[in-house]
Amino acid sequence: MAGCFSFTATRDRCFRYSFSNAGLKSATTDLGDGTIMHCWAPKAQKESKPTLLLLHGFGANAMWQWNDFLAPLTRRFNVYVPDLLFFGESHTARAERSEGFQARCVAALLQAHGVHRSSVVGISYGGFVAYSLAAQFPERVEKVVLCCAGVSFEEKDLDEGMFQVKSVDEAADILLPQTPQKLRQLLQLAFAKPAKFTPTCFLTDYIHVMCTEYCQERKELIQTLYKDRKLSNLPKITQPTLIIWGEKDLIFPMELAYRLKRHLGENMQLAVIKNAGHAVNVEKPKEMYKNIKSFLTDTATPTPQKDHSNGREVN
Repeated sequence: MAGCFSFTATRDRCFRYSFSNAGLKSATTDLGDGTIMHCWAPKAQKESKPTLLLLHGFGANAMWQWNDFLAPLTRRFNVYVPDLLFFGESHTARAERSEGFQARCVAALLQAHGVHRSSVVGISYGGFVAYSLAAQFPERVEKVVLCCAGVSFEEKDLDEGMFQVKSVDEAADILLPQTPQKLRQLLQLAFAKPAKFTPTCFLTDYIHVMCTEYCQERKELIQTLYKDRKLSNLPKITQPTLIIWGEKDLIFPMELAYRLKRHLGENMQLAVIKNAGHAVNVEKPKEMYKNIKSFLTDTATPTPQKDHSNGREVN
């Protein structure tokens, strides 16, 4: 498959066209000390619009997780979509692997683009980075949206059986699939209603294109995320925060959402998406967008209006 036609590579090219068509450009920034970060940034920054940072989770590059949200979000915001370190075209020669380091690199990237304040939305691992960004740079983050991001978990939760996996190594084997069997296992965990059948050739092609680079570095990101993690060490961010969670999430169970809500108190809202798993951005993108839009721009949940010329809903 990879030697001739690649469905994954073709889709990746389509996403690049989609991002460019939405008014974004591909930009690479050298942060020094061997750290390079790639980001999709506005072709023209509009002062009348607020700024929004979108952070992806584990899996493919940023385009694959945010493509469905670009059109409506770029109408309302100056949108920045970086590849986190060791995903897409971002990498570092430094040995640091914490979400705190990722957040500092994102902050430096935004500063290089002339962005001094923004809201941030993070999916899963991207939510860990978003939370750390808000904690480290409170003056630069306006609002925070965390999507299925289990920042409140503790290392002991793994030993006590909260998760589907029994060890960090097992988690890494699934989150960084190197065989079709492991990728199928990931899909079973990530989706409330996974596809009943996906051809092995498609899975093999996806692994070849998206899962073979920086395997060791990504494994180290997971190991660092788990090591010595305690809720008592988690700072309480002060920005208005929205937590979006799939009610059937098997990777980060709903208990972690309620735990984080207790941790943050009145400063946060929780939106539970019915019939969705961990990949809520793929399974329920319209509901996820509705919650993001309402939280970031409105005082109440919006009611879709009809465009009577063709019957479409206008958001």
